[in-house]
Parts: sequence; structure tokens; C-alpha cells
Amino acid sequence: MTRSTVLILGAGGRFGGAAMQAFAAAGWTVLAQQRQPPPALPANARLLQLGLADAPALARAAAGATLVVHAINPPYTRWERELLPLFRQGLAVAERLGARFMLPGNVYAYGQTMPPLLREDTPPRPSTRKGELRAAMEDELARRAAQGLDAVVIRAGDFFGSGRGSWLDLVIAKDLARGQLVYPGPLDVLHAWAYLPDLAQAFVAVAGDGGHRGLLRLHFAGVAVTGHEFSAALQAAAGELGLRPAQGFRVGGLPWPAMRALGLVRPMLREIVRMRYLWRVPHALDGTALRRHVGALPATPLPQALQQALRGLGFGPGPGRQAPLSLAGG
Repeated sequence: MTRSTVLILGAGGRFGGAAMQAFAAAGWTVLAQQRQPPPALPANARLLQLGLADAPALARAAAGATLVVHAINPPYTRWERELLPLFRQGLAVAERLGARFMLPGNVYAYGQTMPPLLREDTPPRPSTRKGELRAAMEDELARRAAQGLDAVVIRAGDFFGSGRGSWLDLVIAKDLARGQLVYPGPLDVLHAWAYLPDLAQAFVAVAGDGGHRGLLRLHFAGVAVTGHEFSAALQAAAGELGLRPAQGFRVGGLPWPAMRALGLVRPMLREIVRMRYLWRVPHALDGTALRRHVGALPATPLPQALQQALRGLGFGPGPGRQAPLSLAGG
């Protein structure tokens, strides 16, 4: 596939924004679909302020695009009614354009019995409704691909970087300025993370692989570390920005029982508690197939990635980039 034009659906979100920057930097012409204009667009990007519901109109506006990146991810509390309809609308646009369709995936479909190392052929065993919905998305994508659609899913761990709305700013570093860190799970359990600028570079690399017919599933390894390792890297990053308190950081945990009780009246907390197993079950993604497919990819060291993420949140020098709030990994 030659570098041409990419339509990014949901370019105002965290992954959408990272993808917009990565594709533009790689020389693609970027069509950024979103309702609200971003603070700034790359020089070779154009805003499309159209909704997904009118696929014919959006396809006409994006005529010539050879790639569609579906970066739309509704808030947790609206997944049941919005996730699949928005996904199908994105598919409809790609099919009208005759374009390749790329989707950021996550580990939800593997469920709480998932093995420590997740490969592309690891069978899905969802244990939550959100896992069932993600599995349904991939099943439908496989059916469309069997009918001729060129489709790619790149699964990744929990997102961080490229703005607000992740576990990093909403929970872990929320009280960083007061010397307090909060880690959601046991500190000795392995957890998979994806630094969004690196994940976006993986999408660019796969987008240029020449194209095919069918569904290509790949795993982005990102970084898998224990809570101890993540907290240490975050403290090192904060120290580089001059944010380490004299007495050091205090590291605490989340009050899950209280959150479960509050979830009876606060839907977002209820949805978060249902996904608690992701912090208690060790897991990592095997990136061997992705490396074999496109070669070596950028892998920002965790302390450096966290330092950049903190800068993006307004800590240290440089303005933070605003994005919609969502805890979903992809």
C-alpha cells in the first residue's frame, strides 16, 4: 500500500490524536473525522466535522482514502448501546470507500482465565459483557473480511500517553502533586501497557505492508511490568521533572469494596469494578508476529514514556493535550 490518504474516525480521542500525528509525520494525507475541531492539525491533515451515522456523506467527503482507522471508543457507561453501532458505521464507511479497515483491539475478550502470555491464536473466553462486546466486534470483522474486506486488528494493553482519560491521570497519578500515587492492583502482578505514540507508529508500519484480503490479527507487546516496576518508573519520571517530594512518594491502593458499594448509584464505578480482574490476573502480549510482519518498531523506555505522558498532563514544561475521558484500553 503506497502512502496515500487515511481517514481517522474519532481523531479527537487519545488514540485518534496519536494516530493523526503519526500518519501525518509519515507523509500520509490525514482526514480527521471528529465533531469538535482539535487545538491544532498537522499541515497535511484536514478536518471532517461529520458524524458516522451518514456513511454515504462521510464516504463522499473522504473520497480517495485508502485506509480507515477506527479510533472511536465511547465511555464505559455507553458501551452497551453505542460500541457495536458505531463500529458498524465505521465499517460501512470503509466498505463504501473500498479501503483497508484498522481497529485498535484490547485484551477484554480473553476474560479472567486468560494465560500470562497472550498470542494471536489464544482463544477468547470473555467473562464480562465488555469482553463479549469486543469479541463480537472481531467476529463481525472476520465475517466482513471473509467477504473481501481488508481488515487489521492490533491488540494492545492499557493505553497511556497522548492526553487525559487513562488510568494514569484518572487514578494512578491523580494526586501526584501531593506526593501520592495509587496503583489499582497488587504490586507484584504483571500488567500490559501501551504507550500511544508507539502504538500509533505500529499502525503506520502495518498500514504500509502492501495490503491483503482477509483479517490480520496482531499483538502490540508494549510494555508488561509489575505494579512495583510501573510505580518505580513513574517516580523516576516525576523526579526528572522536579516533582519528587522530599520525603518520597506514598504508594497506596484503590478501595475496591467501597467502589463496589458506590457502584450501586454511580454507573461508571460499577463498570470499572467489573473489570477489576485485569489488575489481578497477570498478562502480557506476545509481539513476535508483529515484529516479524513489519520489523523493529519504536519502543520508548517506560520512564521516558511516562515522563512524556506527565508532560502531556501538564506536569513540568509543555502544555497538556485535552481528550475525552475513558478508561478503556482500546
